[in-house]
Amino acid sequence: MDENQKLQFIKANFWKKVKDTGKKIPFVRDVIAMYYCLLDEKTSLTAKASIAFALLYFISPVDAIPDIILALGYTDDAGVIASTLLLIKSQLKTEHYEKADQALSEDKEK
Repeated sequence: MDENQKLQFIKANFWKKVKDTGKKIPFVRDVIAMYYCLLDEKTSLTAKASIAFALLYFISPVDAIPDIILALGYTDDAGVIASTLLLIKSQLKTEHYEKADQALSEDKEK
């Protein structure tokens, strides 16, 4: 899968995964901010590659620990997201979190 295909897969599947899991995971705000960081033209290619990997892992139905296992299902996703956040923290801007907050508030209104 090339970079363009990865981005298209993320765009096509991201919001469904967030909607399906958003209430179950405490790090959903970070995941959404990372999505907006990935789409930002100012984000470095290295950071975009790291974010793409993390979001692909988050979206993918194949996990090290299946998401359906209560209490443990999202621990592997959390580890990947947390590690990626450390790697890209200089690229993740306030505007990305503002967009994440807006997306979350719009979802609550529905």
